Amino acid sequence: MLISLDLQADIPIYVQLRAQIIEGIATGQLKPGDALPSVRQLAEDIGINMHTVNKTYNILKQDGFLLVHRQKGVVVNPDMLPRVTKEYVQQIHNDLRPMIVEAYCRGMTKKEFTQMCKDIFEDLKKGEAKS
Repeated sequence: MLISLDLQADIPIYVQLRAQIIEGIATGQLKPGDALPSVRQLAEDIGINMHTVNKTYNILKQDGFLLVHRQKGVVVNPDMLPRVTKEYVQQIHNDLRPMIVEAYCRGMTKKEFTQMCKDIFEDLKKGEAKS
């Protein structure tokens, strides 16, 4: 899986890295049980601080996407990925609201926004990473 970070973006690096790893899982590029690079190796490969990778791995472990395996190191959770909960639905609502508000203010229609969401879901079903 190719990881591409924008080191100049306003979005923190660990948030970008977390999103890309989750997208890799969603598209099937990372499968349950797949090993991820060590903290040190990934940090070196993409040119970021080890603490940033460690923070990302810990968040993904907390969220249920990753496990720390004694022999394999960090792996995609082989048992089960996290499920949708009431709290998660509320988090999505809170995260989407500002985006929808801005899209609305810029003149985007409900149909256009909904179609964009459908297109993203279809890309994920096909196993395509974000363009």
